Amino acid sequence: MSFSAEWLALREKYDARARNSSVLDTLIAFLADKHALRVVDLACGTGSTLRAVASKITVSQHWQLVDNNLSLLARASEMKPPLGVTFSTTPIDIGYDLEAALDGPVDLVTTSALLDLVSEPWLERLVTEIGARQIPFYAALSYDGRAEMSPPHARDAAILEAVNLHQRGDKGFGPALGSTAAKTAIVGFDSLGYSVVNGTADWVFDRADREIQREVFSGWANAMREVGDMPLADIVEWLTFRRDEIAAGRSSLRVGHVDFFARPTGSR
Repeated sequence: MSFSAEWLALREKYDARARNSSVLDTLIAFLADKHALRVVDLACGTGSTLRAVASKITVSQHWQLVDNNLSLLARASEMKPPLGVTFSTTPIDIGYDLEAALDGPVDLVTTSALLDLVSEPWLERLVTEIGARQIPFYAALSYDGRAEMSPPHARDAAILEAVNLHQRGDKGFGPALGSTAAKTAIVGFDSLGYSVVNGTADWVFDRADREIQREVFSGWANAMREVGDMPLADIVEWLTFRRDEIAAGRSSLRVGHVDFFARPTGSR
């Protein structure tokens, strides 16, 4: 599954704000004594993980940005990285050829907003491949099924239930784990003897964040239409209510996400 460059650009500042600072600080401290760093970023999109993380790491870095969307990779190739950071773009469909993305010397694997889209067999494959290579892994912004909408509406719970069901559909990797992905990954790394630090990384949209709220609520209405049993008129009424509250400056939204950093035990 791939997302539009416009959607990725809209969400990037909120993603950056949501990243869990304690998890990120643990990652940065772990890398502090490295002389140089080779990073593979899976499903990189336009390079938002590099932009959010690279400048906080004090050692020289080379990032390999991996995605199967050539248009997004082209946009990523145009960015100017921080001082001491170089990068290359690599077109790989990680659904089929994950191992190719991880081949060669790698000091860190990263990804953002990916794990909730993948299937359990694919995630087990990812954990196995990373564990066999003893590579640290940083995964940010995995959706965990929580949401708080204000002001409330009587149909909010039903809409969210449909969203979480829709999340478990096939996103290109087989039936997706959706809201259970981060927990499943953490358990997998823990079973391999990795040390794992995790924390919430929620999107928080206030009354001024109108455009992204409109996009999120429109997507959620479509999810209900595709997998739910709510009458279309009720979906329209809910979405109209949400849009009216946004326009009036009365709407706020919190969407739950999880970040984690997993490293092999005994590594520094």
